[in-house]
Amino acid sequence: MAVDACGLPIRFTVTGGQVHDCKEAPTLVAELPKADYIVADKGYDSEPLHVQIQGQGAVPVIPRKKNSNVGNDDMDWCLYKYRHLVENVFARLKHFRAIATRYDKLKRNFEASVALACAFLWLPM
Repeated sequence: MAVDACGLPIRFTVTGGQVHDCKEAPTLVAELPKADYIVADKGYDSEPLHVQIQGQGAVPVIPRKKNSNVGNDDMDWCLYKYRHLVENVFARLKHFRAIATRYDKLKRNFEASVALACAFLWLPM
């Protein structure tokens, strides 16, 4: 899931439960509109993803894992606090019962339900 600075969803992909998020991240990042910063959590720490984000003209705000050779010296911890916006979108999506319990068996039907729920999140309150 990718959100904008206001916490509204702009892109998402649905994968199997056994697929690590870092495997799908390069595809999702490639589809994103131009951004100055891309914020993600430690699970997305991989050198190819950092290079891809920098190649798109954005600054990766992704903390390094403990076993990384590169430290977190250049990490902007104030910007990193905005990663909670993605978690907030997941919490709001779980208000939709069909999404929270995954009623749909087919991927295309579940993606359609998530897309519809994301559209509802875009509606003004």
